[in-house]
Order: sequence, then C-alpha cells, then structure tokens
Amino acid sequence: MNRKQIKWKLRYAMQYFPFTLNTLLCAVAVWLAYKLIYTPVPKGEDPSPFVPFILLMGKMVLWFVIGLVGLSVLSTFASYFYFLWLKKKKGSRLEVSFTTETIKGKQNRLFMNARLEGAFRPVLGFVKGRLVYDDHEMTDRFSLMSNKLKEKSLQRVAITGKSRLMLPDIREYDIKGGFVFFQDMLHIFSLASAQPMSGHFYQPPVLTGREDADVFPKKTETMDVRIEQLRRVEGEPLNYKDFEAGDDVRRIVWKVYAKNRELVVRIPEMYEPYASHLYFYASFYASVNTQWLSEGYLAEMLNYYKNSVWTVYDTLAHKEWEMRFIPDQNFNIPEQMTEAEKTAKFISNSVWHKDTALGQYFNTKSGTVLCISSLSDPQELRNLLDRCDASVVVYFVKVSNVFRHYAALSLLSRLLFQPPQDRLSKLRTRWTFSPMRFQVQKREKEIEEILHKSSVTSAVL
Repeated sequence: MNRKQIKWKLRYAMQYFPFTLNTLLCAVAVWLAYKLIYTPVPKGEDPSPFVPFILLMGKMVLWFVIGLVGLSVLSTFASYFYFLWLKKKKGSRLEVSFTTETIKGKQNRLFMNARLEGAFRPVLGFVKGRLVYDDHEMTDRFSLMSNKLKEKSLQRVAITGKSRLMLPDIREYDIKGGFVFFQDMLHIFSLASAQPMSGHFYQPPVLTGREDADVFPKKTETMDVRIEQLRRVEGEPLNYKDFEAGDDVRRIVWKVYAKNRELVVRIPEMYEPYASHLYFYASFYASVNTQWLSEGYLAEMLNYYKNSVWTVYDTLAHKEWEMRFIPDQNFNIPEQMTEAEKTAKFISNSVWHKDTALGQYFNTKSGTVLCISSLSDPQELRNLLDRCDASVVVYFVKVSNVFRHYAALSLLSRLLFQPPQDRLSKLRTRWTFSPMRFQVQKREKEIEEILHKSSVTSAVL
C-alpha cells in the first residue's frame, strides 16, 4: 500500500468521525461560562447588588442555549437513525442529477440537484452530502435545505438541494459513491452514512468572450440557405457523361473515344449558390514529449483551450449557418442531445493526444473553421495550410496565456498577502521559471509566423 492509498483510506475513514472542531470549541465555551457563572464569590468581598441579577440572567441564558442545542443534537441523532432504518428497509439513498444553466450571460454552469427520499432534517440542523468520484476524489459538502412536498398535499416526501458544482477540470467524471451527513445547529456532531452511487457527469466549457469572423460554409446538405458568393464545386476527373447536343466539344475525352469509340465529356466545374453547413474542426493533437501529457501545466492548458474552442463555436453558432463539429477522438454521445449539447460534450471529453495529426484530421474540401493550440506541430501546420485557400478560418489559441499575470505586483501580493488557493495559482508562480515556458512560447511565435505567411484568414486568441 503506497502513501497515496494510505492518505485516501485515512480521509475516507475520517468522514465517519462524529466530532468536529466545533465540538471542542463549544465544550470550552460551556466550561468557561459555567466557571464564570457558578464560581462562588470569595468570602469577605461585598458584591454589587446587581451581581446576583446578572448571574441569574446568565444562568437562564446558559441553560436556554444548552437546552436548544441539546434539542438540536437529539433530533440529529433521531433523524440519523431514522434514515439508517429507511436505508435498510426501503433502500432510501442519495439521488443526484446534473443540469447546465446560464447565469448572467455566462453559459454552461454546472449545477447538481440532490434528493434524499423520506429523510427528516434535524431541528435547526442540517443535512449535507458529498460525492466520491474518479480516483478517490471528493467534492465539497453541499446542503439539502428544501422540503419536497407531495403533489397537491402538504405532506413532505423528501429533502432536496441545488448547488453549483465547481471541479478543477473540464471533462467527464465517474461517480464512485457518496456520503450523507446529519449535523446539529452548531455542527457539534456530524453523523455520516455512506451512499452506494454510480454514474457519469461532465463539467462543460464556459464562454471567455466573443470571437467573430466572416466565414462561409463549404458543405451543402440542403438548399435552404443561399450565400452571397458563389461556391465552386469541382468536377471529379472521372466524372463523365455522354456527349449531347450543346455540350462543349472542348470537353470531349478523346482518350475514352480512342479506346471505346464512345463520345463522353468531362462534367465542368460548377458554381453553387447554396451552402447549408459550416464544418468546425478543433485539433487536440499535442506534438510534445509523452511525459509532458501528465504535467499539471498541460491540464490547465487543456481547460483554457476547451473554453476558447467553445467560445469560438458559440459565437459562430449565432450566425445563420448550421454548425457541425468534427471531433478528432471517438465518443459515444446520445442521439437525443442537441447539436450544441453534443459539441459541449465532445469538447469536454477531449484530451491531448498523439494519434490523429493535423493533416489527417482537417478536411480541406469541407472544413471552414479550424482551431489549433500552441502544442500543434508547426511543420504539420505548414503542410496543411499549403493546401488551404482564403476561405478557411484558423483560430490559434495561445494556451500559455492561462498562466499570464494581469498585475505587475501580483507576484509580490501573492507571496505576502494571498497564498495560493488552487492548482492554477500555484502553477502560475512555477511557470515563470519553468523550462516548458520557453519551449511553448518559442513554438507560439513560429506558428504565428506560419499563419501570417499563409493565405488563410487567422485570429490569435
């Protein structure tokens, strides 16, 4: 058993520990109050006439608080044992579902709806939950504060709660289990019950701003949308038809006539005034050392890249074209999801990989928009752009920007006043002196030069 497993087992076992820091603090407070109120006045001292009244009021308040807290503690134990009975006899357990909502214009905020069937909330107390996911990770505790009433009745059937779920990475998570905690009003006791749970949920990307560009689809699946510019549809070399009156004799294929004595003409290039679908590509190919893929730097770069890709997609989706996102990895996505929901899940589940290179992934005939990152192979990009024309729009996401400091004195302020709160804050300080920083920024400059010299339309994010 390694150190990580021991740490996890201790943390898991501590969920069942019924006492908290508040237990010690409340015990000390009660002891001090008792000593202050019930300590007799030393002999020989003449107490103030108001002292007995003040002591009486203090005793009344002390015992009132003790009684109120005691009632909350007793109801906590009663609610806890009643839930254990429900769990054993009726299979009652914590149920969760996940929704994606829009708040103040920022899309794709992940919310969790929790439900505990038949349970009671302690008097003035709390019921909280916690999920265990992936490789022994745990979410923060969330509250179940609302009562779910039976339809057309005042009878309570469950307690529910809704909370914002914030996890470190934009990806899919596997639920391995959970806990339910019953707590009194002062959190003196925290009684835990393990919950058997399973399932999947994913944290979607969020918008970082609006990135617009003039784009024109290349793919025609329906004749519903007419475009301003005629779109050229090239005839295939072997796409022939029999010669008819009115056909241009210059298009006769004499080789076929010499062989079969049949007059055929090559179908000419046509200009189609319709286009219906805009094909959107985003490459997650990372041309880096394999050991880099497990670095914390690349995890934050991946989150930043996903948010940027989703922002570009959402911006273009507001145009008249119907979007088609082409992933460079294989996923099983439910068919009943909308195109936007499918795309959000495609982007969330994507990872850095070394399987499908940029040249193999992007279709120059149907692809209109391509997103690339700082980890793309410059030579592969150069070869691809040589085969693209000005109708292709390339968005270059400089993923090193995720570690950018926005204030000149931010380093000093973090060292003196603001200790790191999360993984990104810690990595920002280390990134300044990381050898990876110089290599990534060098590649970013090279990619920008390639885009500048190419004929495609490009934007740097």
